[in-house]
Amino acid sequence: MKELILASGSPRRLELLSPFNFSIKVIKPDVDESFDPDFSPAEVVKDLAFRKGSSVAMFKGTEIPLLSADTIVVLDGNIINKPADRDDAIKMISTLSGRTHTVFTGVSIFYKEKIETFSVSSDVTFKKLSETEISDYCDTDEPYDKAGAYAVQGIGSFMVKSINGSYSNVIGLPVSEVIECFQKLGIIEGLR
Repeated sequence: MKELILASGSPRRLELLSPFNFSIKVIKPDVDESFDPDFSPAEVVKDLAFRKGSSVAMFKGTEIPLLSADTIVVLDGNIINKPADRDDAIKMISTLSGRTHTVFTGVSIFYKEKIETFSVSSDVTFKKLSETEISDYCDTDEPYDKAGAYAVQGIGSFMVKSINGSYSNVIGLPVSEVIECFQKLGIIEGLR
């Protein structure tokens, strides 16, 4: 069993990695999450993931593999962040209703002298939602700590008509690509 530092406060990323039996130490990075407005969405998430990982690697080192990530939701070229409050969540979900948006996750993996940074995108199509459905959903606790104000793995699954791409990416971590990168870097062989 390998050790892993997860430079993320996301409980969803921890859940996605847990089945692989890593001994995971969570360290929440403390970084400014502003970004260059000229960056593409893929560049934004790669830059944020790298900065988050670097901030933890500076004091923890990289002898133990370190993984960091950042996820954004993009519609019509605009980044939809986490909602500030219920009204903001309603506005976000209403905007996504009946449309296709893209979820981008950037991942950085630091191991010894190697650093791999990449991004994965998935297209998510929402069904057309009624005002009552949106209001009822925003009455749950689910929308409030998530980019785009929804959780595809939770109650929010009722809104999702289709996903083109990685399902786990929409949750917050593209597991297939992460495991492939771990193998490439020699962190694991197969799944161990």
